[in-house]
Amino acid sequence: MNNNIVADQQPLVELGDIKKVFFTDDVETHALNNINLTINKGEYLSITGPSGCGKSTLLSLLGLLDTANSGSYQLAGHDVSSLNRDDRSKIRNKEIGFIFQSFNLISDLSVAENVELPLTYRTDLTAQQRGAMVGDSLEKVDMLHRANHFPSQLSGGQQQRVAVARAISGKPSIILADEPTGNLDSKNAQIVMALLDELHREGATICMVTHDPRSAARAQRMIEVFDGKIVADQSTEITAAIAV
Repeated sequence: MNNNIVADQQPLVELGDIKKVFFTDDVETHALNNINLTINKGEYLSITGPSGCGKSTLLSLLGLLDTANSGSYQLAGHDVSSLNRDDRSKIRNKEIGFIFQSFNLISDLSVAENVELPLTYRTDLTAQQRGAMVGDSLEKVDMLHRANHFPSQLSGGQQQRVAVARAISGKPSIILADEPTGNLDSKNAQIVMALLDELHREGATICMVTHDPRSAARAQRMIEVFDGKIVADQSTEITAAIAV
């Protein structure tokens, strides 16, 4: 299996022999088995597979929201496999941007405050820098004019665009998207996917979990997970060439 489709690019993420087991009521559930995966800087990849196959668990591990039982994880050249919770939180806040299916906006915070919230935990930024970063990211998703509105005053598509702004405001090394169009109609889904396309063209590294084959095909690389294992890893350009 080739995990280095874009060989001339710098590896950003390197997973080696990752295993994740959940223990409940004396039952072992092997969510991930011997996962080996390299994501190069600037890549756009999608992760697909049936429900319960392990793709969301894989995204949680990539996002440092969970830890593996065994294996190695290198992020931007640093070993993050065995960090304590506080150190994981610091790296996650600075290096990783999240886009969730359910938006996860805080209802009593304005759009600008929601976007700024992750930045407030960073001691390397001044209030002025945070404000500029919030403005830049909202402008990128065409939501600057709604900066003082609250989530309840926005449509679902607008809320997801704010969520995208929040994910990119800190200029993370990688953007992790978990079913980013799952709660949207087709028109708004298209808008959000177009935003991800544009972010990738500008150099963003994106890893997206999706059930939608059309969304998956927009990535330059598709990974299929089944029963906790990567069973396919191929360039969408190769797939398109075969289809032709």
